[in-house]
Amino acid sequence: MSEALFRRARFRLAAHELHQLPADTGAEVAFAGRSNAGKSSALNRICDQVGLARTSKTPGRTQQLVVFELDEQRRLIDLPGYGYAKVPTGLRDHWRELIDAYLTGRQSLRGVVLIMDSRHPLKDFDRLMLQYCRDIELPCHVLMTKVDKLSRGEAARTLLATRREMGTLCPGATIQPFSALDKVGIDEARQVIGAFLAPRE
Repeated sequence: MSEALFRRARFRLAAHELHQLPADTGAEVAFAGRSNAGKSSALNRICDQVGLARTSKTPGRTQQLVVFELDEQRRLIDLPGYGYAKVPTGLRDHWRELIDAYLTGRQSLRGVVLIMDSRHPLKDFDRLMLQYCRDIELPCHVLMTKVDKLSRGEAARTLLATRREMGTLCPGATIQPFSALDKVGIDEARQVIGAFLAPRE
C-alpha cells in the first residue's frame, strides 16, 4: 500500500458504542496496546502526520474507538489503551465489553496491530490479546516499539525471545522492531497493514 494513502488518513469519529461506528463494509485494521506503549506515536508515524492520534504524557487518553479514514473503504481503528488509565471501574468494564464485541462481531475487521513496549513486552494484556486473536482466527502483527531505548543487541534478543513465546500464544502472529522517534520499521509496518487491508479475491 502506498505511503500516500496513509498520509490521507483523517479523523472520522470517536465511538462510545458499536452502533456509532461507520457501516460495517470495506476493510479496517485495529490498533491495540497497553497505555504508554506508544500506540498514538506509532499511528502518527505510520500515517506521517504529527497530530493525527493524540499523544499525551497522561497514559490512557484514548477512551473510545477512534476511527481514522484512509478512503471510502479502508479505515484504521484506535482502540482504548489498557493499563494505567485512571478511570472509574464501570467505564473500564464498558471498554472491555466494547472491545470484545468489536473484535468478535465486526465483519470488516481484517487484523490487529498490537503495540508492545520493547522494554516491557508480553504483559498480561499482550498475552490476552494474542490468545484472543488466535481463538477468533484474526491476523495479528506486533510492533515492538521504542527500540531506540535499547542497544542493538538488547533489541535483537528481546525480539527473538518475544517471537518465540508468541509462537505458543498465537501461531502465525508476526512481529517487528519499531521506533517512532528513529523512524525504524515504518515501511514494514505499512506493508503489513496494507496486506491486511487489501481487497479479498
